[in-house]
Amino acid sequence: MKKPNAADRWILIIFPFLLVSMLFVGISRLVIENSHLGSVRATHRQHSPAISRAQILDGRFFMNAFGNGSSIDGCDVFDGKWMLDGASRPLYAEKSCPYLTKQVTCQRNGRPDSLYQNWKWKPHGCELPRFDALKLLELLRGKRIMFIGDSLQRTQWESMVCLIQSVIPEGKKSVHRNPPMKIFRAEEYEASIEFYWAPFIVESNSDHATRHTVLKRLVKLDSIARHGQQWKGAHVLVFESYVWWMYKPIINATMGPVENVKEYNVTTAYRLALQTWSNWLESNIDPLTQKVFFMSMSPTHLWNWEWSSRNDGNCFNESYPIEHPYWGTGSNLEIMKILRDTLQETEIDVTLLNITQLSEFRKDAHTSVYTERRGKLLTKEQKSDPNTYADCIHWCLPGVPDTWNEILYAYLLYDLGMS
Repeated sequence: MKKPNAADRWILIIFPFLLVSMLFVGISRLVIENSHLGSVRATHRQHSPAISRAQILDGRFFMNAFGNGSSIDGCDVFDGKWMLDGASRPLYAEKSCPYLTKQVTCQRNGRPDSLYQNWKWKPHGCELPRFDALKLLELLRGKRIMFIGDSLQRTQWESMVCLIQSVIPEGKKSVHRNPPMKIFRAEEYEASIEFYWAPFIVESNSDHATRHTVLKRLVKLDSIARHGQQWKGAHVLVFESYVWWMYKPIINATMGPVENVKEYNVTTAYRLALQTWSNWLESNIDPLTQKVFFMSMSPTHLWNWEWSSRNDGNCFNESYPIEHPYWGTGSNLEIMKILRDTLQETEIDVTLLNITQLSEFRKDAHTSVYTERRGKLLTKEQKSDPNTYADCIHWCLPGVPDTWNEILYAYLLYDLGMS
């Protein structure tokens, strides 16, 4: 485990005195996936009206009111705070996990600080169980757990693989790529941890694992069978779909014959897609042998005016979490309500993992300029222009997605359906 360096220890000491507590928030649409971020940010910001503190708190507590997997044994694990814990964090070292992609290896990519790795999520009134890789492997013996979604969900898959792989001897573990899937196998346990690329959950023209279009999106709102064939038989399914929907307020989509393409409002299209997904669950999931989870939206930190008095940057060079109640422009309440309605109406029990608010605080933990773009690490010149090139959507590993998996682990431990 990497220990904090001298600069980080100094930060640990003075941290309580340095936090900025001013809050400026807005509401707007989200842009995505490293495409023309600079120009879209400027446009997005011009259309970001201020919202009230009541709306912030509505966002903060909205999804805790689901009554659908919002607590474990009476404790809301999503309501808490981040605490520095240099003794137990990070849960693994970046260089010790060979399965990390260049997109998330911020230290290897030149990030000079490491404090972002040393934060632990502490729920109010309870403790998350200590992540025990061997215990989880026993729970998963003879089973498949599959993460389904976009690159953010792929990061959660990478995190889970890194959390588990160190306790498996060499020669007893492997990764297989079978696009659009990546499969990690723990041979002695006959268990697999799988990722399936489906950024819209339903079928789209962006379903190729590596050659997927970002700008010209076409979503087939009533088509899911091709994806669903690969999901059948998985014992744990962890879904996520949000950021790819939010490129523009409208999206090209079909409902019925594939030639009938028309523009839909994103919120309308999202509701129809989730209904198709819900119907698939009801026709294919056996609640006695399978568990279904849905990750709430992963927030972004594209503009630092939302959390500070500065007005000229983003997540770049941020070193500390936000402490006060905060709801950023990247987290869309209307989308959350659609998700709530769908989960309440479906006949299959789906556990919501409400990671949005706890992740909202972590403006310090994004890959920023310490990442790759279109398959290549940022150049020195690109790194010197963070307003254009900083990625404030994806997360460094080790980092925030490890906490998402700690929470998922807690649910799997608690759920008697895993027997």
